[in-house]
Amino acid sequence: MRNPSIIELAHWLQSPPGRYLLAWEQAQLDLAVTDLFGFHALQLGLGELEALRANRMPHRWVASDSLREPEPLPLPPVDDALATLLPMLPGHALLCDFDALPLTNQCMDLVVLPHTLELARDPHDTLREVERVLRPDGRVVIVGFNPASLWGLRQRAGRLRQRLGGEGPLYLPSAGDFIGYGRVRDWLRLLGFEVERGRFGLWCPPFGSERGLARMAWLETAGARGWPVLGAVYLIEAVKRVRGMRLVGLERRRISTTHAAPAVVALRRQKLLKPESER
Repeated sequence: MRNPSIIELAHWLQSPPGRYLLAWEQAQLDLAVTDLFGFHALQLGLGELEALRANRMPHRWVASDSLREPEPLPLPPVDDALATLLPMLPGHALLCDFDALPLTNQCMDLVVLPHTLELARDPHDTLREVERVLRPDGRVVIVGFNPASLWGLRQRAGRLRQRLGGEGPLYLPSAGDFIGYGRVRDWLRLLGFEVERGRFGLWCPPFGSERGLARMAWLETAGARGWPVLGAVYLIEAVKRVRGMRLVGLERRRISTTHAAPAVVALRRQKLLKPESER
């Protein structure tokens, strides 16, 4: 099992903009998961990012769909019962397809998807699997590239240049389909999730050097205030809601108009006897 999209992203993360991206995402994920409680947490992909390091759940897992090495994964000790059921990578990471997770229904309290939907074979199936394995009121955290940003515009310009026969590398990884913030929110709502919050980051222009990124770092504060939805990356936190069944429509009206039959009370006429003194 080998996913070239994951390998390309891992190589890009070693570049200056990749390290700049990882620093922001690591800080935001630490804030997002630190106060989430439960027993089982799962990170799908991107082992370079320690998405669960600030979380305090006793069982935390990192799943991968690639056999690439090295795999710097922050993993807890493996449970003996789980080890007999799941395929493992060296270091006790899960090895599986993200659109067919080898987990039972409603067994996870938290699932983190760092750029997972963008590189998945079918992002809809992956998100449906996440909904299946999450417990009611379980949480999902999604990180993705924002196409409507300076980084996204430079990426589209590079693709256009390549289609016209030009040369030159793309700014972001070439594999994968970047999914907009609004579309991900719509997918979550269709699956019964309640989106609690979303945030954007990285308003710095798409420079390729650490010096250029550091020189324009002041735009991070200005962008968060002036044009917040144009950040290069977004983070979404959502909760799985399972609502109880209720009757609607004609059936509900029929039941509400049905009343219990009145109770029949039998009245007996009692014959009053006069006292002998009155006869």
